[in-house]
Amino acid sequence: MAKKSDSKSKSSNERSNVKIFVLDTNILLHDFRAIYNFAENDIVIPIIVLEELDKFKKGSDQINFNAREFVRELDKLTDDDLFVTGVKLGDGRGTLLIDTNSSIDGRVREAFSERIPDHIILNTTERYTVKFPERRVVLVSKDVNLRMKAKSLGIHSEDYENDKVENIDFFEEGIKVISGVNDALIVKLYEDKKGEGLPFTDFKIKQPESHDYFIMKSDKGSVVCYYNPFKKTVTRISKKKVYGIEPRNSEQMIALHALSNPEIELIALTGKAGTGKTLLALASAIQQNELYDQVLLARPMVSLADKDMGFLPGGEKDKIKPFMQPLFDNLTVIKQVFKNTGIEVHNIDQMLANQHLLITPLAYIRGRSLSKVFFIIDESQNLTPHEVKTIITRAGEGTKIVFTGDIQQIDSPYLDSMSNGLSHISERMRGQDMFAHVNLIKGERSRLADIASSLL
Repeated sequence: MAKKSDSKSKSSNERSNVKIFVLDTNILLHDFRAIYNFAENDIVIPIIVLEELDKFKKGSDQINFNAREFVRELDKLTDDDLFVTGVKLGDGRGTLLIDTNSSIDGRVREAFSERIPDHIILNTTERYTVKFPERRVVLVSKDVNLRMKAKSLGIHSEDYENDKVENIDFFEEGIKVISGVNDALIVKLYEDKKGEGLPFTDFKIKQPESHDYFIMKSDKGSVVCYYNPFKKTVTRISKKKVYGIEPRNSEQMIALHALSNPEIELIALTGKAGTGKTLLALASAIQQNELYDQVLLARPMVSLADKDMGFLPGGEKDKIKPFMQPLFDNLTVIKQVFKNTGIEVHNIDQMLANQHLLITPLAYIRGRSLSKVFFIIDESQNLTPHEVKTIITRAGEGTKIVFTGDIQQIDSPYLDSMSNGLSHISERMRGQDMFAHVNLIKGERSRLADIASSLL
């Protein structure tokens, strides 16, 4: 009997170390496989969450897709125990329980009398906190306001951090500068007219992991350089126009080099507004259009000030026009470089007419297989890590994908600088031999725009 008692006590102690996570609706809309990311801990989903997910099932946006996919995941786990004791999620994972109690009582009712889904979810967390005092019960939500309400009642709450990057300091970095380089090496780089480059070992500095760009300085001069991870050589980058667009600074020179480099299949082009991210990417794509079956330029349709697209006047094309207009504006900038009757403008018009150049909402690309496509995704800081992964995994042979955006200008209420898709790929893909990240710091739109971007 004593042995059984010790065993039972041990089991109880182990159980007390297992947390209980109560999930908000936005977690499942953000990541439909989130239930598998809580290790051995148990998960509770209030029934009101399923009711809210049901409202999102129809539509072509990523959250609609996630709502449908989670319901399918749940269907695989359907069991009577799902609503009673919970079902096991697999080896090394805890249990999943759908809590059918939608009441609001106790402290939650006293503090927040309005009967809304957030308060029901809050009350569910409170009930489990009282029911299992020996265990840590945590509300997981991407809604800052709900987490603050929980905090006001002493209820533990956390953001969903499974896909957050650990460090975004590299977004603050400009071009790396390597000083003290031998004068003779700088001269050799300038004399290398064929672009064969010099062995990296000649420079006696730390070797980069993958495609890298930097400025080398000696006492007598400097040069903008590119490191080729395949040849392990350093070559000089020179200023070149790309479909009429000339780089205005070293950062833009580097961006255009990466965009034109066939060995770089995936690019993260980051920087504040006015640094030329989208313009450079679009000009480079048009310049190389003969290498690709199609040039795609897309962006997620994220409304400002909670204005739903459905309430905008007109038909479908009229509704999406305001969201796509900034992309057409960049195209206009390129066309204005040339004469209206010039062959370059004619080529752009022809590309648009036969859809060789297609500007479209990102949602319209879903399900496509992207082979031999130059694909630019603008404002990608408004995408989730899962959305970015979905896009990249659609890439076929001969496709180049460019994500542009500013991680400090996020319109989605449930993303931040460390959890958005642009930050995610910039950190996770570092060191891969098909990836390059170029961060543009110097604004070139206008002095006014540059100052406003920095100070306001």
